[in-house]
Amino acid sequence: MENLAMTNSVNPMPAFWRGKRVLLTGHTGFKGSWLAFWLHRLGAHVTGISLSPVTTPNLFDLAGIETLTKSHICDIRDAAALAVLIDKAHPEIIFHFAAQALVRASYRDPLATLATNIQGTANVLDALRDIDSVRAVVAITTDKVYHNLEQPYPYRETDALGGYDPYSASKAAAEIVIASYRDSYLAEKNIAVASARAGNVIGGGDWSEDRLIPDAIRAWNGNQPLQIRRPQSIRPWQHVLEPLSGYIKLAEQLWQNPKLAGAYNFGPETHEAASVREVVQLAQKAYGQGEIHWGDGSDGPHEAGWLALEISKARTVLGVKPRWSLVDAVQRTMHWYRQQHDGIDVRVACEADIAAYEAVNNSNQAS
Repeated sequence: MENLAMTNSVNPMPAFWRGKRVLLTGHTGFKGSWLAFWLHRLGAHVTGISLSPVTTPNLFDLAGIETLTKSHICDIRDAAALAVLIDKAHPEIIFHFAAQALVRASYRDPLATLATNIQGTANVLDALRDIDSVRAVVAITTDKVYHNLEQPYPYRETDALGGYDPYSASKAAAEIVIASYRDSYLAEKNIAVASARAGNVIGGGDWSEDRLIPDAIRAWNGNQPLQIRRPQSIRPWQHVLEPLSGYIKLAEQLWQNPKLAGAYNFGPETHEAASVREVVQLAQKAYGQGEIHWGDGSDGPHEAGWLALEISKARTVLGVKPRWSLVDAVQRTMHWYRQQHDGIDVRVACEADIAAYEAVNNSNQAS
């Protein structure tokens, strides 16, 4: 068994991950592609299960993630096919990312959102009832699982779950499913199951619809104005490497101590939560171009106006603390897109961001 002191290190530990069999659902998505790249860099053997990428371009194809993983295209709503693939992978650690992850898309197709995020999560966990290889599961939900009071209050893991829109509701329900499978089946099999609730993620390689930075990149590269619906909305913005680092560290700790199973928030410090207007202005400055048309908040369906996370549990229990400020996160993100637009090898850009992130002086991270 690995030494616990090793897994308490600030950065992910290649000595821990080298040779580990890791199953990653949603590996063709933005965050999933980044994690697959990072885990491969750490020496893990990654099996991916996901739908095909939904955007063109996409990070999965540009970075050649398929060549770094045993990649399977499968809908997690297909319980039988999913169970076969999980059994074949014989995983030791599972990261469950696969989801319908967009609020506005959930309004357009609520049933598919509910089926993917609730039943799909149940299908993943249910497949583990007959598998003996798994030691740790990190299931990714969202910061939007909380019953939002629209007040300047950072939500903590013990606060009430809820969801106005179908996406938020589906993820809150998935949290209940995760807890149920952990308590009813998986704990007695010594499988440590945790849920990870992350704030709004930015970073290079995201081309999803109705997301702030991708919308900005598409508009500004096309010499079009960026249309902003709700400039006053407050969100816990963070670079993609922040939560991914937390997920990796959480899996390391769960492997050593199954009693750490439970829910964890990952986000910026509360004072770093910022408005859409602030983020767009930082992005515009970092990119060096771009026109903006500001809306008045009346366009589109309901979305939460104020959202922040309390992250003291991750800091205290896991030693995880944000490394990059909002300014750093936006600058890194826009630099990535600028480089990609200019023709850099995307793997080189991703490697540079990970190396820079790991190089940050975090000697006081767990203090």
